[in-house]
Amino acid sequence: QVQLVESGGGLVQAGGSLRLSCTTSGRTSSSYAMAWFRQAPGKEREFVAAISRSGTDTYYADSVKGRFTAARDNAKNTIYLQMNSLKPEDTAVYYCAADPLFRTVVSGDSRVVHWGQGTQVTVSS
Repeated sequence: QVQLVESGGGLVQAGGSLRLSCTTSGRTSSSYAMAWFRQAPGKEREFVAAISRSGTDTYYADSVKGRFTAARDNAKNTIYLQMNSLKPEDTAVYYCAADPLFRTVVSGDSRVVHWGQGTQVTVSS
């Protein structure tokens, strides 16, 4: 059974950086396009970033473009989200998602086959 496990969340001051990781077990991560989503209290889940199976293509939400970078190491079955210049509005639970299709994982809808359990990111002002 495929599992996604996020790590790297925590508390950071505004302007600081964090790097999230999401490790896939049960199947090699290169089988999946991967994405990051986040959900703040009282808000709907929103798309943050996506990366293709090979890592050559990435796609970002406008709100994080230029500050966040998605990367992956398929040898380690792990994807990363480097978050720089963090803002209080980036506070949320961050989830990784996996699906064989890039367009599906970007959508974040019910067709996405795997989700992680989430990791909390809190940015203080």
